[in-house]
Amino acid sequence: MTSMSSLAIRDVGYDHSDAQLLIAEVQQEYVRRYGGPDDSPVDPRQFSAPDGTFAVGYLDSEPVAMGGWRRHGDDHPETAWAQPVVEVKRMYVADAARGRGFARAMLAHLEESARRAGARWLLLETGQRQPEAVQLYRSCGYQPVPPFGHYADAELSIHLGKKLVDSATDEARPDISRPCDTQSRSVGSESGSVGSESHLRA
Repeated sequence: MTSMSSLAIRDVGYDHSDAQLLIAEVQQEYVRRYGGPDDSPVDPRQFSAPDGTFAVGYLDSEPVAMGGWRRHGDDHPETAWAQPVVEVKRMYVADAARGRGFARAMLAHLEESARRAGARWLLLETGQRQPEAVQLYRSCGYQPVPPFGHYADAELSIHLGKKLVDSATDEARPDISRPCDTQSRSVGSESGSVGSESHLRA
């Protein structure tokens, strides 16, 4: 369990009741922003160790944040260039808990767990109608990468990635893999509204 900014982060699994509660909330967020829910294929088993994880952040025992990652294998040729690589999914902070750095804390937790699991790259999708999420990721060192996944051709889709380790040494490098929570917080995006899951309804 990781604790940061009064947020207790626990790896609980995609099927956990608290995760499902927040997933239902973020789907409604997509409806408001994009006119429909995220319909990209998701198998809860993909978020189980050793090939994935799913975490929920608690504030005073209430679930207020979530995020997970799943590994990409040979069935994802469009991300073969980044192997070994994982994809962040379902980043979200509940409206009442935004503005306290919880999205940044959750992202840092996911980055560290992915690095420990052997990932060299962490990729994600977000969208133009979530500017605060885009700003958060860019402030944490994420850069544009080739499109991939269910929304690769979506007009509003934005694909970003962050290199977690040096390809030559397979060791974390401070200049490319500094955890998100230690980056500059000058960007207002640490409000933690919808994160990488702006999986877009074009």
